[in-house]
Amino acid sequence: MIEVRNLTKTYGNNIAVDDISFNAEDGEILGFLGPNGAGKSTTMNIITGYISSNSGNVLIDGVDVLDEPVAAKKNVGYLPEYPPLYTDMTVDGYLKFVYDLKKCKMPRNSHLDEICELVKISDVRKRAIRNLSKGYRQRVGLAQTLINNPGTLILDEPTVGLDPRQIIEIRELIKKLGKNHTVILSSHILQEIQAVCDRIVVINRGKIVANEKSTDLAASLSDSLSLRIRVEGEESAVKKLLGAIPDIRSITVIREAEKGVFEYQIEPKKDADVRREIWTKLSARNMPILMLKTNELTLEEVFLKLIVN
Repeated sequence: MIEVRNLTKTYGNNIAVDDISFNAEDGEILGFLGPNGAGKSTTMNIITGYISSNSGNVLIDGVDVLDEPVAAKKNVGYLPEYPPLYTDMTVDGYLKFVYDLKKCKMPRNSHLDEICELVKISDVRKRAIRNLSKGYRQRVGLAQTLINNPGTLILDEPTVGLDPRQIIEIRELIKKLGKNHTVILSSHILQEIQAVCDRIVVINRGKIVANEKSTDLAASLSDSLSLRIRVEGEESAVKKLLGAIPDIRSITVIREAEKGVFEYQIEPKKDADVRREIWTKLSARNMPILMLKTNELTLEEVFLKLIVN
């Protein structure tokens, strides 16, 4: 578990991180989002113990990173945006070097075998890192974070520069790791955060502006349960039928999607969910619903709404 408590970091007169607090629970994948200059990288550097804060605390499984840095860092695996790989080494030589550097006490051969199998680099262990593709180098970077089996993983832009197939593979690996580790994932790729993370923290201008489950974030910022619906049936009859529902505020015809099928924008009254009543009335009149979706904000729209002031 990671606990960030009232963290503040300044550079001269510039406040990079302004009294922020959040937790990452055991077995949770936490997405950490923010525009350039928001304080995201500074926060992650403080969590990993790379830099210190002016005030506040970071606890890794109850151990303060500033007061007991060695003990805290033993339980953290960190993958920076550009993994610090020694490219003249072989994969096997590099992982053994990191094993010794971290003073790992686990059985070396079996431990490294297990990690290589997990991140799927067993077939390149004898190759020089400089000869590996970007995707394989990223996997080697992930492998070094797992040495010593840390309970916490900090991943900064883990899929940057990868092709679509490699991105999907790394996402699946992160999901798998999230079952047994606390993971903080920083990324500029919003779809990646949405696909992988259980909860999202958004930072802007040094302050936390959102901290919610990924499934709730869009709904919490949407003004209502606005609907887009496509119905087969006479336009005037559909509007009259739906207009009789008390909790519907307005109905707008968007277009004729196909012959005899119209698309409507439906605005319910605040906090009203009219989906079931719509279905009941239309099905009773044999008017098929060919599409119904809520107009919740996309993650991109949520992000812009939170950071644009």
